[in-house]
Amino acid sequence: MTTLTPPFPVVSGTGSEPATLAPEAGNSARPKLLPHRIIAIGGGKGGIGKSILAVSLAIELARRELRVVLVDCDLGGANLHSLLGIDQPTSSLSDFVLRRAANLSELLVPTTVPLLSLISGARNAIQIANPLYQQKVRLLRALKKLDADVLVLDLGAGTHYNVVDFFLLAHHGILVAVPEPTSVENAYRFLKAAFLRWLKALDARHEIKDIVQDVARAESLAAITPAELLSAVTRRDAGIGAILAEELATFRPLLVVNQVRDTRDLTLGESMSIASRRLLGIELTYLGHVRYYDQLWRAVRAHRPLFSDQLGRPFAADLAAVGGRLLACARAEDLA
Repeated sequence: MTTLTPPFPVVSGTGSEPATLAPEAGNSARPKLLPHRIIAIGGGKGGIGKSILAVSLAIELARRELRVVLVDCDLGGANLHSLLGIDQPTSSLSDFVLRRAANLSELLVPTTVPLLSLISGARNAIQIANPLYQQKVRLLRALKKLDADVLVLDLGAGTHYNVVDFFLLAHHGILVAVPEPTSVENAYRFLKAAFLRWLKALDARHEIKDIVQDVARAESLAAITPAELLSAVTRRDAGIGAILAEELATFRPLLVVNQVRDTRDLTLGESMSIASRRLLGIELTYLGHVRYYDQLWRAVRAHRPLFSDQLGRPFAADLAAVGGRLLACARAEDLA
């Protein structure tokens, strides 16, 4: 796969050290694109800057000459249009879920950012905040077929199964946390909920439902960790355990630590990855951090467009680093 050459400054450095801008690359021909990728951005807690990160990352990927569609999947309310500085679209996900629109492409709204389009979230949130199973399946299938290089899904907060299902749909699920104890706790809770939901789908694919249910009856499934579940299943049936281990290895959520304010916060990402591996048995890949930038939050509170020429270089550098590592993960998956 051809390495992407962004027409703007990229970042060198690791996620655990201050990012530095590398020399600007030339803007030549449009790079060879990745296969269709869906990126979901979720978190177990509200108020962690998840939507801001979704918009920022979508713009970052569009600047790398990828065709990006930003989808407001917070079915309880829509706000991404305001972060992009555009009027609320007249069409939204409501129209597709309620069959007033035949396909999602009818809902695409251009933004001021080249190559970036928006599908707005539900206007009538009460009607579709909890869609019927058939409505959700139709929406999930339509998202997979949408013509774009990258879909960025901004999910609602919490661990409701509708939120988790969108997270599991994605090729790359990004978990957002901030350096606060409640955020970290809710992030682990989100991981556990995603695993249990993922396990339910796995039961149907591999016909291991009976043995997993046996283990669940013997021990509380809500309390057992993925690692403990794997160990218990393997003791019952080594073959099924091997299948479960192989599948569990593919469950690799990504992590971004948002609103980093001081050097002490820089260790959180690696610490959470280690704790996830040790306590849950889930490999949580750390993409990096994004520093808190007060002018950005002031713009949001003042209802000004999220992206203007006022972005600080540290914030832009962090964002470019996260975007680069995300694309590296996608390329590695493509080559696997």
